[in-house]
Amino acid sequence: MTQRRDFRFLDRLRVRWAEVDLQKIVFNGHYLMYFDTAVAGYWRALALPYHDTMAALAGDLYVRKATLEYHASAHYDDQLEVGVRTGRIGNSSMVIECAVFRGEQLLVSGDLVYVFADPVTQTSRPVPQDLREVLQGFEAGKPMVEVRVGSWDELGREAQPIRAKVFVEEQHIPADLEWDAADAVAVHAVAYNRFGVPLATGRLLEHVPGVAKIGRMAVVASMRGSRIGRTVLDALMQTAKARGEREVLLHAQMSAAPFYTRAGFVTRGEVFEEAGIAHVEMLRPL
Repeated sequence: MTQRRDFRFLDRLRVRWAEVDLQKIVFNGHYLMYFDTAVAGYWRALALPYHDTMAALAGDLYVRKATLEYHASAHYDDQLEVGVRTGRIGNSSMVIECAVFRGEQLLVSGDLVYVFADPVTQTSRPVPQDLREVLQGFEAGKPMVEVRVGSWDELGREAQPIRAKVFVEEQHIPADLEWDAADAVAVHAVAYNRFGVPLATGRLLEHVPGVAKIGRMAVVASMRGSRIGRTVLDALMQTAKARGEREVLLHAQMSAAPFYTRAGFVTRGEVFEEAGIAHVEMLRPL
């Protein structure tokens, strides 16, 4: 019997009222939606922005077959976890195995059979070797992200587009506020996936002797919530510690404050505005 511990990736959800049928249990068809939603999270765990990745591979994945087996029912307001893993990878097809759990109890299991195909003609093509290796590497427990630390001259070409997209385009921060002289003297970090695509960045400066300041933390939209930002934050904190800093501070946007709290930062002072966005100062000893 399939068990929760068989899955490296688990996506959490809570059953909504609209998903319960007249029998007061989750309508059977909704489990396919649960599977599809969890598969999207699986791609984030692989550090692969789906559409960009498929475009780079000159193909796409199409569902050929979906099977489900029902073992028990989920009810309104249940907290569930959906496990996703790669099963068999053939020449042009691959099997994604899914299972829904309530605690350790298996509720539904199933397979999604995908075919890799040309997106124009929709004729099958071999699963690219690079994609095959990423899927197999994830299931073997290998890291999906590499963080490089260096100067602006070394990493600015990859960091700049991420920051421009997040801060200037998404958050409408004026470009003249985003780019400053501190980039030239800061230590920068950039996270790359296994295809070498940059996905997140941040920088480290000396605030005062013994205290470092982290800033310009940015993650591409499709990868948020995948812990890639945490890998960048950890790399910057490790760099600060190696330099002998005793403490690190940052100005967190209020929407990002819970992320930093989970990383061990604590709030100091009142909320303030910076670049038209509410921030709070947060600190953590090293």
